[in-house]
Order: sequence, then structure tokens, then C-alpha cells
Amino acid sequence: MSEILLATLNARFIHTAFGLRCLHANLGELQPRCSILEFDIKQRAADIAEELLAAKPKIIGLGIYIWNVGPSTELVGMLKALAPDVRIVLGGPEVSYETETQEIVRLADHVITGEADLAFAGLCRSLLAGASPPKVLVPAPPDLTELASPYVFYRDEDIAHRVLYVEASRGCPFSCEFCLSAVDLPVRAFPLDGFLGEMERLLARGARQFKFLDRTFNLNVEVSATILQFFLARWQPGMFLHFEMIPDRFPEGLRGLICKFPPGALQFEVGIQSFDAAVSNNISRRQDLARLEDNLRFLKEQSGVHVHADLIAGLPGEGLAGFAAGFDRLWRLGPQEIQVGILKRLRGTPIIRHDAAFAMVYARLAPYELLGNRDLDFSTLQQVKRFARHWDAAGNSGRFARTLPILLEHPRHASPFWNFWEFSQRLHARHGKQHGIAPDRLAGQLYLLLCEWGVDEAVVGGALAADHLTSGGRGLPGYLKAPGDAAGQAANPRTEAGGRNRRQQRHLSGECEAGGH
Repeated sequence: MSEILLATLNARFIHTAFGLRCLHANLGELQPRCSILEFDIKQRAADIAEELLAAKPKIIGLGIYIWNVGPSTELVGMLKALAPDVRIVLGGPEVSYETETQEIVRLADHVITGEADLAFAGLCRSLLAGASPPKVLVPAPPDLTELASPYVFYRDEDIAHRVLYVEASRGCPFSCEFCLSAVDLPVRAFPLDGFLGEMERLLARGARQFKFLDRTFNLNVEVSATILQFFLARWQPGMFLHFEMIPDRFPEGLRGLICKFPPGALQFEVGIQSFDAAVSNNISRRQDLARLEDNLRFLKEQSGVHVHADLIAGLPGEGLAGFAAGFDRLWRLGPQEIQVGILKRLRGTPIIRHDAAFAMVYARLAPYELLGNRDLDFSTLQQVKRFARHWDAAGNSGRFARTLPILLEHPRHASPFWNFWEFSQRLHARHGKQHGIAPDRLAGQLYLLLCEWGVDEAVVGGALAADHLTSGGRGLPGYLKAPGDAAGQAANPRTEAGGRNRRQQRHLSGECEAGGH
């Protein structure tokens, strides 16, 4: 039994709720009276409510995010109907803005906006003492030097089987209007010695994979270099580090350090969003495109970093032709993954100032994706969404590292984007869905399309055969020709992957054998 429960619905089981651990760590004398329970969005609200109420709590704190607000609203309604005396406290980015318009806020008892590390403990003390605090609390941001560490609350099972989130800093110096960082406070850093001490303890417990939550890890190059040196000095097989990086900030000192890591050991998520200067200006985004391109070439050609680059479709002022040109430009810079995202109207972000001028129309329910605007009508944007899903399955998956360049660089449209656009249209016509198209069906459509475009069947068959084997397939699909020596000698997919996941390993294997793109 616990008087206080901290809970959330994660997007997937493999994710851990870092925010809950921050709250638990800072409960002070209430900590022994609190437990953490994690669920995922595929679980039934009734089953979650049953488990929560079985603990006989007095207070339930729920973390609310864009991916779980729908099922969480159902859950809160159920909890209040079943146990009206249990106080429901909400927190998280989804309920930190525009609280007056949200059904989940109406149903709950209290909401803490912003950073609630210390405020949640204060609210719990008041409630347990019988006080009646206000419904919406807006605390001042905490001094990071005063916060207790959350890392001890990672269980051994989390370390062994789930993604571990860590943060060396909070905030962002930029003001991109589509992002909640536009309304964040300036960057604040945790004491570096204390942070590295916590990382040392996690390593001693067997942690090998770390996903940094810092929005701009390489903002302070001296600090980021110190952290990278820390991990490099303690490197062991299976270690993997993920960072969000500013794409136009890689000075020589940082470059040299990055190159010392083994291939695939580092993953950098870099936000490009748009190559159009006018569009970037519309959303108050600053970036040096020449330096950005030079840095991406460096990462591709001289380092073993796995680069995950983001583009956003639907930004005010950018039509399909402009987005296509940006996609082509990014593809030729060689990131292993291009995340094609659709603009979302996150609560609290200033992107809404463009609604009238650019006729922006967004979905009313989470994830609040753009439905259409002045430059991309609804029908076109639906096709872009299908393109994004198909690209993730065929491009980002790494399953077609040899075959995909044949498609994208074909002279059919003289454009990687438009070549893949035709492939996406074909997939939709044949299968009528965006999700769940089996890899062998993707391969079959690639084979047919490239042969129709005049590519030699043996070339297509050999590339697909090698991709099939490297991705873990056995034997060959019936439509493939017998592979030549090169395809028959494709790398065994069961070779040591270290800390990389299967998608990253496929990219790495494909680049080693085919030279990348």
C-alpha cells in the first residue's frame, strides 16, 4: 500500500518515465510513502485503474504528454468515478499550457505546470495535512543545484532492458516557434561533477545505453567534451549514447573527440527542419546552413556517428516543391535516418501566430498535426504523411541499404524525393495502408518498380538479395533472381551489434558493404 502513487502511460514498455523518478527523488520525508507504477498506452484504462486503486492511494500523480493525453483522460475520468476521494494531480508538458480548455484538467483535482520536482512534494504535504491548495499551481523553476538525483530509482530491470534517460542540462537558447523550447527558460546546467558521479554509479550497475534529454547537448562545447571524454575513458562493448545536437556547432576540438568513438556508438539527433531561409525566418529559427552542411559531411565521411536528421513538413510558407528540395539536399548529405515529421501545434507554442496568414488548420485532438494550410492542402498533406510512413519502413529501417540508392538516384524524376514519392503512391495503391506492410512486400514492390523503370533485373535482384540477407532473412523470396557472389557473401546479420539496435546495425552493415550514400 502507498499513500502516494506516481504513474504515467509510456509510449512503449521500453521507455522509462524519467519525470516520475525526478519527482520521487525530491519527495523528502514522503519518499517512503510513495511508489512508482509505469504503464503503456496499449493497456486498457480499466486494468490500469484496477492496479492503481488496489494500492489504496490518497494521491495519484500522473505524467501527461502528447502521446498519452487521450488514454489518460479516460483513465482520470474512471478514477474519479470509482474513487472520488483520491486526489488526482497532473503534471507534464501537455497540461502546462492552456489548462482552461482541457477536459483532463477539468476532471482532475490539481495541475502543476512546468518543472514540478519540488512543487509536487509541497502539494502532497498540503493535501495530506488536510489543506485545500488551488487547483492550478505555477511554481518557479527549481534551482538545479538543490535537486536530489533521480538515477537511484532506475531498477536493475530498467538498466537491463529499457532506455535510460539522463539530463545534464535543461532549457534551450533558441526560440523555434513550433517547439515548447520557445517558451522555456534559458539553459541551466546540473553541477557537472555530481552528474558524472551519477553516471559512474549507473555504469557500475551495468548501464550501457544512455539517452540524453538535453535539447542542445553541444551548446557548451567544453561541457559536452568533458562528458564525451568521461564515457570514452570508460568505454566497454555494448555502450551507446544518444544526444540532441545543434547541427551547425561542431568545432575542431569536438570533432576530434567524436572520431575516437567506435562506429555506431554515438547517435546524434539533429534538427534541420527546413533549408529555406524564408521559412526558417517565419518560425524564428536560426541556423548557419553552410556550416550545417559541412558538419553533416564531416559526420558522414569522417566519423562513425549514426545521424538522425529531422525535417518538418507543413511549416508556414513551405509548399511541397520546397520541402522536396530540402529532402533532396539532406539525403545527399548522407544521414543514416531522415525523420519526416508533420508540423504539430503543441500547446503553448507561438506557432499559432501564423494561423490566419497561412490558413493553418490543425487536428483538435492529440497529436494536433497539421491538416492543411495555404501551401499544402489536406489531400497533399495526407500523401506526405503516407510518404513519411513508407520512408520510415523502407528508408530509415536500414533494410534496403543497397537497393534504396538505386531507387532514389534513378533519373526517372532526377530527384530522390519525387522518386520515392512515386514508390509511396504505388504502395498506397497496392496495399491501401501506411502501417504494417511486411518487408518482403516492400521488397517485392521495389523489385517490380525498378524493373519497370528499366533497371537490369540482375542488378535489382542482387541488391535486394544482399539487403535481405543482411537484414536477417534466410533463403530468398521467390521473385528474386539467384544472387551473385557479392550478394551471396553478404555480411551475416547475426554479427556482434554492440550497443546498437537492429535498425542502426542494418545501416552500418549496409554502409560497410555498399559505401553508403
